[in-house]
Amino acid sequence: MKRYDLITPEGTRDLLFEECLARRMVEEKLAKLFSGFGYSEVVTPGMEFYDVFLGTSRTFRQESLYKLTDSKNRLITLRPDSTIPIARLVATRLKESDLPLRLYYNQSVFENNALLKGRSDEVVQAGIELIGGENTKRADYEALCTAVEALALFGKDFRLEIGHIGYFKELVRQLNIDAQTEEEIRILINAKNYPALNDLLDGIADNEITATLKKLPGLFGGEEVFDKADKLYTDENIKYILENLKVVYRRLKSLGYEDKVIVDLGIVRHTDYYTGIVFKGYLTGIGDSVLKGGRYDGLLGEFGRDCPAVGFGVNCDAIANYFCKQGEAPSPKTADAIVYGEKGHVVEAMAYATKLVRDGLTVENSLFNTIEDTKEYAAAKGIHKIFVVGEKNYHIEL
Repeated sequence: MKRYDLITPEGTRDLLFEECLARRMVEEKLAKLFSGFGYSEVVTPGMEFYDVFLGTSRTFRQESLYKLTDSKNRLITLRPDSTIPIARLVATRLKESDLPLRLYYNQSVFENNALLKGRSDEVVQAGIELIGGENTKRADYEALCTAVEALALFGKDFRLEIGHIGYFKELVRQLNIDAQTEEEIRILINAKNYPALNDLLDGIADNEITATLKKLPGLFGGEEVFDKADKLYTDENIKYILENLKVVYRRLKSLGYEDKVIVDLGIVRHTDYYTGIVFKGYLTGIGDSVLKGGRYDGLLGEFGRDCPAVGFGVNCDAIANYFCKQGEAPSPKTADAIVYGEKGHVVEAMAYATKLVRDGLTVENSLFNTIEDTKEYAAAKGIHKIFVVGEKNYHIEL
């Protein structure tokens, strides 16, 4: 007996009509923005060798990956991330290309979120990757400003949170802990789970560094965040990181984004390849972030082409779902007309419908045997014109 032939796998769903139109609208707006800034589209395979996601800074939890084998019994995974395959692409097929490279993508990523109810396992993302460039600060500003413009496409109520992954990495580096403990700390900070975070850090040490990590989830807000951080643990490396982030924050504010940009030193992404500035974007009415990105200067070197890079991705599905729930999704277009072929003229009717489509109209081909049934169908669908093809061609206005 079949058990799963009428349902979709957990974490996936079918999209209908308005849902498809809403997602396409989001994708098209982002593609227009990215191409307007000089980015060229690339597409990577939905399946990659597992080795692509197994490296110093590209480690994914095995249980989060969808894995399968190919005909040669090699381990394959569905793409859980778009940045890493694009890094592979830049280091191989585009290795002779001049830098900087401006690339954008629009494709699905797959991640097993079985323990996180409500999360989709298949998500369509659109994003940019800015590869290379003589001045990384200029590249950071380009990525950040493009991210703000991407959020602004979907409403005035948005915010961009910026941080620096080096702040967290420098703190945990000085604790001299193993990778597993560092990951546990990161997860608890990301979840803002203060009780569990405090318990874990109390078992490690009682010093300025652990005290700072305990407060990291709360280092969030305006420029006062930098003053709060200064009063906690600092050294030359951390001061340098914070001063650079402060400059970025002030310059973004000077561009007219003062009420849109927030400092968040608690951004600690699960992806290990980030090395510098990190950021997340939110739209009012959507609980989770819809945009994530940052600087990743070491990733391409793992594929043999060492150069700096920065980028971000937008969750197209989350934005489209929000528009659907708000009743703001585009509606399917009602046909301009329906074409009915009298007996013996069915093929001619289809040819006439084709001509109308080429002329820019939206038409349906009648599948009914009589003009009466065709009229009834057209009235029910809100179609106000019927073209009749037969011995004499004519049209009917409803």
